[in-house]
Amino acid sequence: MHSHLSFENPPALPHEAVVEVLERALHDRSAEGEAASVLVGTALNDNDADFVERWCREVGMRAVPGSPLLGLAGLCLGHAARRFGHLSDEALALVESLALRAEADPSDVDGRALDGYDDVRSFLHLW
Repeated sequence: MHSHLSFENPPALPHEAVVEVLERALHDRSAEGEAASVLVGTALNDNDADFVERWCREVGMRAVPGSPLLGLAGLCLGHAARRFGHLSDEALALVESLALRAEADPSDVDGRALDGYDDVRSFLHLW
C-alpha cells in the first residue's frame, strides 16, 4: 500500500486568533510550530494587506535569534509582496536585513529569508 503525502496551505484564521498564537510564540518557543502554520496561512490567504504585513514584521523583528520564525517571516513578506504588489519601507528594510542575516549566519536566520528577499525583488521590481 502506498501512502501519499499531501500538503495543504493552512487557512487564514480570524485576526484575534492570529494575534493570540503569534504573541504566544514570541514569548514561548514551544508554540513556534503552531505559529509557523498560522503565519503562512495569514500570508497566503488573509486579504487584509496591512494586517499581513504588520504581523510578518512583528514576527521578523521580535523572534529570538535562531528561531525558525525569522526566516519564515521573510518568506511570508515575499508572499505579501506577490499578493498585494507593495510593502512598506519598514517591511522592505526588514526583508533585506533578514536576508543579510541569513547569508551571514544560517543558524541565526534560515534560508527562507533569502527566498522571501528574492520574491520581493522580483514582484516589486526593486534593487
